[in-house]
Amino acid sequence: MRAAHDVLSHYQHVIEELRLITGAKGVFDVRVDGELLYSKHASGRHAAPGEVLERFRELVGPGVRDYGT
Repeated sequence: MRAAHDVLSHYQHVIEELRLITGAKGVFDVRVDGELLYSKHASGRHAAPGEVLERFRELVGPGVRDYGT
């Protein structure tokens, strides 16, 4: 899943655990600390490239830098 790769490659230093749990018919939700970042079911589409990463960045805020920077 591209979204997991994007988030881990940029924020591996602040993520303690990442779980991928499949749903029926390719439906998936992305939640962080219980907060819904993206839902394929609700949107009716796959996330655009970088969309989940951008929402994660908004959640963690500008004080958390990308890994390696």
